Amino acid sequence: MANPRGPKPGQTHLQRDNQQWIFDYVVQQSGRTYHWWTGEGRTLPESVRSHGMVSKHLGRQAQAKEAKAKAEAQAGDTKAALKTYFAATRDFIKAQHHIFELNEEKKFLYDSMRRCYDQVMALCPYQIERIEIPFEGSIVAGYLHLCPDVGAAPLLFYMPGCDTTCESSPDPVDNLVHKRGMHVFSFDGPGLGQSNMRGIKLTKDNFERAASAALDVLVKRDEIDAGKIVTYGGGAGSYWAMRLVATDHRLKAAATKSSYSDKYFLMNEDSPRYKRLFAFLTQAQTEEELDEVTSAMTLDGYMEKIKCPTLMLTGEYDLRDPLDEVYRLFDQLTNRGELWVFADQFHQLRFAGGVDVYDVLLDWLRDRLAGQQNPREGQVTYIEPASEGPDSPTAFRKRRWYH
Repeated sequence: MANPRGPKPGQTHLQRDNQQWIFDYVVQQSGRTYHWWTGEGRTLPESVRSHGMVSKHLGRQAQAKEAKAKAEAQAGDTKAALKTYFAATRDFIKAQHHIFELNEEKKFLYDSMRRCYDQVMALCPYQIERIEIPFEGSIVAGYLHLCPDVGAAPLLFYMPGCDTTCESSPDPVDNLVHKRGMHVFSFDGPGLGQSNMRGIKLTKDNFERAASAALDVLVKRDEIDAGKIVTYGGGAGSYWAMRLVATDHRLKAAATKSSYSDKYFLMNEDSPRYKRLFAFLTQAQTEEELDEVTSAMTLDGYMEKIKCPTLMLTGEYDLRDPLDEVYRLFDQLTNRGELWVFADQFHQLRFAGGVDVYDVLLDWLRDRLAGQQNPREGQVTYIEPASEGPDSPTAFRKRRWYH
């Protein structure tokens, strides 16, 4: 009989693994593997009763969507097929993401995702081009979504979070970035997507180096205005975007959302899946090695190096971003930065009235590229739940609810 206390194949044993039962219970009760505090409904199929079931049941859901998309394409409904193939792509992304080793099941799900995304590229009304970039003896990659009929135009460099891959965004059915006249490059840095499948591990500082290598290639493109490149990142992508603008001053503005603080909070006070995930992304052999890598993933010493306009967003009660820690980092900015604090919210941020946060962030980036003066420069905006934006009557220039 195998030693029940021994490590699982391909996985580092972590202390959190000793309490897997309670994590499985929360997954079964909430229908989520993280972000339980939003008060919103399930994101997993009703059939999921433990974390171990997620990949199979999301994979089957994705297969059903792929079959539907194929039928729509055969019937000549190109728009419906594009939408459904993209939905299948996202389900396959989520399905493979919950497997923390490069085993047969993960490869099957990842290949299925790429197969669906190939159909997205074929059906998309604009050009999507896969870009492969040499990086430190290997290759990193991403997708360039070219905005039609604009010629040389600004570029949004999109940093996916640690839960996804570069195929997840932008939405080819409703490309919000293109509506602002910008191209988009979505990037799989070390540890993510194709880099993960190639065995390129995440280290304390190689994500921003890989992103800079991608910029080296992108600025040579005739379609891209090299003097107008901005970045957006959410979750861990936000952290990587901040590190990028601190070390590569070719970027003209950054809009970011959460995950600024010491990674202790993400590893130990948010969902227990994150430490398991980062053990896989970093390929750490022991928990001590993982702790050493994540403790070096910091914005201390980097904030003051940022030279471009920078927007930071955080939830008042985000477990990975204690508010005092976010304020401490924000106060290190010496550039034209601003911070929005969403009252009573956690990691997933919402405006009232159906106003999309991402839409507002893209407008902010567009305005910075246009050279518009920012009236909130250097300020913290406390956004009450009824607010429809940072200039709403219920958005206040203050740091605490009781001020």
